[in-house]
Amino acid sequence: MFKNKIKAALAGLTLAMALPAATTALAQDKQLLVATDTAFVPFEFKQDGKYTGFDIELWEAIAKEAGFKYELRPMDFNGIIPGLQTRNIDAALAGITIRDDRKQVIDFSDPYYESGLAILVNKDNNDIKTAKDLEGKMVAVKIGTATVDYLKDNVPDAKLKLFPNIDNAFLELATGRVDAVVHDTPNLQYFAKTGGEGRVKVVGSLKSGDYYGIGFPKGSELVPAVNEALKTLKSNGTYDALYTKWFGAKVE
Repeated sequence: MFKNKIKAALAGLTLAMALPAATTALAQDKQLLVATDTAFVPFEFKQDGKYTGFDIELWEAIAKEAGFKYELRPMDFNGIIPGLQTRNIDAALAGITIRDDRKQVIDFSDPYYESGLAILVNKDNNDIKTAKDLEGKMVAVKIGTATVDYLKDNVPDAKLKLFPNIDNAFLELATGRVDAVVHDTPNLQYFAKTGGEGRVKVVGSLKSGDYYGIGFPKGSELVPAVNEALKTLKSNGTYDALYTKWFGAKVE
């Protein structure tokens, strides 16, 4: 009887060890639906009829490393987490900040980008430099982002104007219907040196220590394989090359 118990335990252990490989194989055979934001420059955006950006190219590299087949599913940011919860999508890269409340409803990969928030104003605006200066001002923000929570908690007197994508917020600033835009620092910096060059400027870093992660439905079998691919891309120089391409050299 004792020998039988040992055999049973060993059989169970062998099965458990085989499961990750089996689930990864299933993921590799499946055409994954990967959600991405419709307009979050320079992470994901449409150019010359196709989606590109840091997130798009990073996922392409991850998929190649892990052997995944996938289809991009562009959508507004506020639909991404519900899409993961209902398992209508398999993964999402959209500058999704890793937060404890989100961890309750979706799973995250290891962090792949550290971000923060900043303020964007018109070039001739010298009145707004810090978060405190936003009190009583009309501020454009993106629906469903950590920015909304930050401003409600730290600058409750700011008048928030919510937009489904950040391009609309930039337009509101250009037309003078808002005093400032608050959003992720790399996105504002990229816009200030491209589409907004000579018209806007980035001021006032509001917070740091936010990290982006790739989102998945709870219990997704993809998480370990993606984390392993991320680790490989960081060790072989692929990640650094993509980072430099889209953001410039890292500041240590």
